[in-house]
Amino acid sequence: MDLQLVTDPDDPRLDDYRGLTDMALRLRSESADGLYIAESAKVIERAVHAGHRPRSVMVQRRWVDGIRDVLREHDVPVYQVPDEVAEAVAGFAVHRGALAAMHRPALPAVSSVIRDARLVVVLADIGDHTNVGAAFRAAAGLGADAVLLSPRCADPLYRRSVRVSMGTVFQVPWTRMPDWNEAVEEVRTAGIELAALALSDDAVSLRAYAANRPERVALIMGAEGDGLTPEQIASADRVVTIPMRGGVDSLNVASAAAVALYALSDG
Repeated sequence: MDLQLVTDPDDPRLDDYRGLTDMALRLRSESADGLYIAESAKVIERAVHAGHRPRSVMVQRRWVDGIRDVLREHDVPVYQVPDEVAEAVAGFAVHRGALAAMHRPALPAVSSVIRDARLVVVLADIGDHTNVGAAFRAAAGLGADAVLLSPRCADPLYRRSVRVSMGTVFQVPWTRMPDWNEAVEEVRTAGIELAALALSDDAVSLRAYAANRPERVALIMGAEGDGLTPEQIASADRVVTIPMRGGVDSLNVASAAAVALYALSDG
């Protein structure tokens, strides 16, 4: 790797790492440049292992050796910065030691992601990046084979999503659905039953559904507040609900994903 000492927070070599706490700015700039930010040596390692290419790395001195191991086969600039420079540039104390500007890979087709999948998670219009990352972590840990994102779902490669997922966004195959209706029909044509996790008069309990689960199933999950739209529910083959007590009508989407995936997994 090409190790370069940078001590000026205004150095243009660090531009990829500026204002990381400004969500609107980052979403615009990262989308325009085809980049995303990976935080911590462990997450960077998982991204590289998944075949993602780093453009550069900003690292504090005590983390250089760990990054050297991660980038053993990548000839990229690594900017070693003092702690105060890292904080001034990023906008927060970079306790995890390293940030990498990564090139975004091309998204695969829906058909290729679901081809061999038996258990799929469909995240519909979830706008909170933390919830998206947590849902990916549940998907990875509880046996989902793939994740599909609706056109308006938050970005799994946004820094907060990646961090909360503990890098599992690089572990579970996923893609974004260019069009909801077309993708739903593609899933159904592949022989995968669509089960919407929602409240409905005709909903079957998760326990009953799991007892006779189809060989291949895709769980459609919506945001915690609004949930799934009537159109999204209507596009499913079945409606499944997690029975609740204590006057609670729903769970956080990541918690609901964990419960449903555990119930439907083979483990």
